[in-house]
Amino acid sequence: MEKSRIDEEYLKEIEKARRELRALIYKEKCAPHMLRLAWQDACSYDPESKIRGGPNGCIRSEQVLKRQENKGLDKALQLCEQVKAKLKKVSYADLYQLAGVVAVEVTGGPSIRFVPGREDSDEPPQEGRIPNPHERGVSHLRDIFTTRMGLTDQDIVALFGGQVLVRTIYPINNKGETSENQSSIKGKTDEATEDHSRKIGKTSETSENHSSKTEKLSETSKDDFGKIEKSSEASKDHNDKKGIWTSNPLKFDNSYFVELLKNDKFTLNMDKALVEDRKFRKYVEKYAKDKDAFLKDYEVAHKKLSELGFSSPFMFPKVPPEKLEQIKPKAKRVLGILMVSVAILGYLRKRKSNQLKT
Repeated sequence: MEKSRIDEEYLKEIEKARRELRALIYKEKCAPHMLRLAWQDACSYDPESKIRGGPNGCIRSEQVLKRQENKGLDKALQLCEQVKAKLKKVSYADLYQLAGVVAVEVTGGPSIRFVPGREDSDEPPQEGRIPNPHERGVSHLRDIFTTRMGLTDQDIVALFGGQVLVRTIYPINNKGETSENQSSIKGKTDEATEDHSRKIGKTSETSENHSSKTEKLSETSKDDFGKIEKSSEASKDHNDKKGIWTSNPLKFDNSYFVELLKNDKFTLNMDKALVEDRKFRKYVEKYAKDKDAFLKDYEVAHKKLSELGFSSPFMFPKVPPEKLEQIKPKAKRVLGILMVSVAILGYLRKRKSNQLKT
């Protein structure tokens, strides 16, 4: 596909996209969907494959979107399309990763420095690259995140802290299954918990309201973009399912780790791996005690994930001629000092060499 020139106009559009995404995510309460979209697109990365995948926007293709691992992401794509329609130059790849960054910020997470310049791709990566929460834990995690992506144990654990948002989309039942069919989401408050027992079939009113705003969704994805209803019964239902849940599913904090250490039974092998592996656990304990440490490390890990296989073609705006004239004298002085330093160093080396010979 044609490469986008990262010029001043492109950077202005990135800021416009950021504003639009912030307003949209706040209005629709869809931060979990946007964060999952960014993760899923990035996690397809494999540097050893002919089609490397990664954060290149390919997840928007029908072939990739219909995969089981990406079910439910059509909601996030539809919302992103509303923003894309207002832009002329920003790539889908940049838009999806920026949506993840904004989702974290809007819900109280760290501000993640975003570098634009990702190119779109239409080549579908191999299926099955996305982490499977039911696979054997420790080895599976390190195979994907360390061997394939080059991330550290600290990065892995920090990224899992983002489950505080993402796992609110698809509840886990008593069989350890994650299903979007169990996610009944409505209401308008951020301080809330999900009613896992209410199923999509009982939310026709919510589905009809949503359908009036966007095109008809598939039967398995008719929820209202993460709008969550406060309920004391929902909190009890969370505990009954022994999942790793938090009391405020639209707040980005260290709650995931706090809850993780409280549980002695786990529905997902990945949760279990973080606690039972000695190297992983030290970070779980650290983040459960220190929210600031978690937010700082998450910022680093998220940035790494969003830039897998990406070398920024960033082109700085041209410097005005009047400023260039101001810079030239300083540059000449620096160059002069550098040349003198090199000459002195060469003389000293030559003198030392002569002394050794005598």
